[in-house]
Amino acid sequence: MRLGLFGGTFDPPHYGHLRLAEAAHQQLHLDKLLWALTAAPPHKHGNPISPVTDRLAMALAALAALPAHELSRVDIDRPGPHYSADTLALLAQQYPNDELIFLMGGDLLRDLPTWHRPLDLLRHCSLGVLRRPGDSIDSNLMAQLEHALPGLTAKVAFVDAPPADIASHTIRQRVRAGQSLEGLVPEAVAVIIRERSLYRED
Repeated sequence: MRLGLFGGTFDPPHYGHLRLAEAAHQQLHLDKLLWALTAAPPHKHGNPISPVTDRLAMALAALAALPAHELSRVDIDRPGPHYSADTLALLAQQYPNDELIFLMGGDLLRDLPTWHRPLDLLRHCSLGVLRRPGDSIDSNLMAQLEHALPGLTAKVAFVDAPPADIASHTIRQRVRAGQSLEGLVPEAVAVIIRERSLYRED
């Protein structure tokens, strides 16, 4: 089975996330796509993040009607910080007979050599790189990455990603301003935001 991994804080999950996930699902011919809700992302240390219980409820609501998409608790049920290399090692143990494809943006691919134990990460997965229109990833960059991380090129598959027209931070701003979220998040997510009074304050 081809198993994709889509990680993030999802604060909140929105239609931009869903479109990216579905593009990867179709173009990479994934059998299942795991959404890994990150409880304590190292790169967002110090930035306010909604409680994991609220983000978990919103993610479950967003995925409820998508049978090929599933929430993974791999980064919820263990203490942080949560590094991708550790996450993939745990998933490789959970799914020993499956092919793991880790989804990332093109900007993250450029920074991959600076990640925590990137070669360990690559031991357990291939990469589905979400390329947005106008992305500047070229052969020179790939050669540099291959030099830094031998074997990387053979593990990369590109996904033509839809334009980034929705961002979680703008949704939070709209909530604080009392503006509508129609067309930005699934209605089930909007209900949770209203009922739990999320994002009302900075």
